[in-house]
Amino acid sequence: MPVAIVVMALGTFAIGLSEFAVMGLLPRIAADLGVSLPVGGNLVTAYAVGVVVGAPLLTAAAVRLRRRTALLLFMAVFAAGNALAALAPTFGLLVVARFLSGLPHGAFFGVGALVAASLVAPGRRASAVASMVLGLTVANLVGVPAATALGGLLGWRLAFVLITGLALLCVAGMLATLTRDTVTARPSIGAEFAALRRPAVLLALGTVVVGCGGLFAFYTYIAPMMTDLAGFGTATVPVLLGVFGLGMTVGTVAGGRLADRFDPRRVVVALLAAQAGLLVVAVAAVHSPVTAPVLVFGIGAVGLAIVPAVQTLVLDAAGEAPALASASIQSAFNLANAIGAAAGGLVLSAGLGLAAPPAAGALLAALGIVPAVAVIRYARRRTAVPA
Repeated sequence: MPVAIVVMALGTFAIGLSEFAVMGLLPRIAADLGVSLPVGGNLVTAYAVGVVVGAPLLTAAAVRLRRRTALLLFMAVFAAGNALAALAPTFGLLVVARFLSGLPHGAFFGVGALVAASLVAPGRRASAVASMVLGLTVANLVGVPAATALGGLLGWRLAFVLITGLALLCVAGMLATLTRDTVTARPSIGAEFAALRRPAVLLALGTVVVGCGGLFAFYTYIAPMMTDLAGFGTATVPVLLGVFGLGMTVGTVAGGRLADRFDPRRVVVALLAAQAGLLVVAVAAVHSPVTAPVLVFGIGAVGLAIVPAVQTLVLDAAGEAPALASASIQSAFNLANAIGAAAGGLVLSAGLGLAAPPAAGALLAALGIVPAVAVIRYARRRTAVPA
């Protein structure tokens, strides 16, 4: 892979740290700033809202800029948000900093995917996108546990200082590796919104919102499932989260290769079907300390394998104005996160037990197949030759 893609992967690694490390640091942050844990949870919500809002807005605002310039601006805003978080004297200002940090998340991923795909041969686009996204999965595998441990020893503010440093390092790397004429974005904002309204793009985003909710219905409640059902101790949970992160990393690489070799639309359908099957099996398998870790790895792998395929599908469907559609994928994933967590919470509130969230996730993954199949049928109608 070109060095520029590795540099952008460093940026997605920093983004992954910022998004997820705060969950492990939440008790220390809440205690330090004098708020309860439920109130502290607003730090997670603020970041997610920033992602959903910022992906379309920042992409639209930067649509006439060169993509290199846009990426530099996005990462600079991200660095500023995390620097503010490191210095925030009050909880309210920290919430603002988290929102600011989340704003460029989706825009960076969206435009970065376009640049990564443009730097390789057409047959390697999905693998290039997967390589850039790999930073996010490696953050879950290695970075988040390390940042959590470091923050626990030396204070949570140091974690945000570390993230800021990585973001600035990414900015320097992009300045050195992305030439000014790598890709120039010149479609109008009207063309970008027109591409976003195309049926194939909307169906692909709908597939993510519904189908990927299955992954988050399982992931949100993984800790109590592993301790209360599988019988693991609380000290083992970080290891199991690492197993999940390893699955995500393997799945991202494998998904890129599958989408390069086969029709990405069919790859999405196959992966959602596999995810639904694994989640159904998980209803029983989470009760065993032998099978539970296997399912944790498999669900993480299949859940993230879909990302390169969906990204390629959206790039193809959006045509000459793909930036806004590409960035909206991250908004769709955050909505999937919210839907999956809510679905899992709903079945728990109904008294169905801790094995119920995987069942709810299986239903969401199965429902996601519907818009995915519709994408295939829409493509057939578009390419059919009239008699």
